Amino acid sequence: MVIGPQQRVIAIDGPAGAGKSTIAKALSARLGMKYLDTGAMYRAVTFEAMLRDLDLDDSDHIAQLAIDCDLHVGLDRVIINGHDVTTAIRQTDVTANVSKVASNSGVRKEMRIRQQEWATTHGGGVIEGRDISTVVFPEAILKVFLTASPHIRAQRRVDQNGGNVFEIAAAIEQRDLIDSTRSDSPLAESSDSIVIDTGNRSIDEVVDELETMFVLRMIDGNS
Repeated sequence: MVIGPQQRVIAIDGPAGAGKSTIAKALSARLGMKYLDTGAMYRAVTFEAMLRDLDLDDSDHIAQLAIDCDLHVGLDRVIINGHDVTTAIRQTDVTANVSKVASNSGVRKEMRIRQQEWATTHGGGVIEGRDISTVVFPEAILKVFLTASPHIRAQRRVDQNGGNVFEIAAAIEQRDLIDSTRSDSPLAESSDSIVIDTGNRSIDEVVDELETMFVLRMIDGNS
């Protein structure tokens, strides 16, 4: 059996702060595969909409913005319409609004197309987000759902950026609720995803486990 570009995807899903980006980047480096942060795509569209002072509830207008934008998401850089927004998309106001933009079906359809095109161009890759296993790449060779308690995830954010852990935990729980209950591509575990609680595990332990799983699946797929 030949593994096609879309099947050679490692799909990593999970809520904010579960360690998706750190683990996905480390795994992609370990395996020599390309990496895509799909959350950065939604953040970039959100930032651009806010920069233009658009009504985020105007679903048609925001969807058209997503379709028209020139968007490039690399390993360590995000550029939209010629502007480097790598740092700006991590600001608290973008974080507070990204779930609203990400729940827009028109935006999701456009981002999904771009994500699938990216995988075809790069021959697969390690792709992280919230609906990668369930919607974007349901035939991925390895599907992973990372999780951790809201308090642990909030503490990680505090360690990185400071802030009040209880306030951040409450905001995380609210975002989890929005992401998991939206009508289009909600955050959810795929029935065949490997669920890993990262709360008490090191990055290296998780990456080691995923590397082994991927290699075994590649062997089985080509046998």
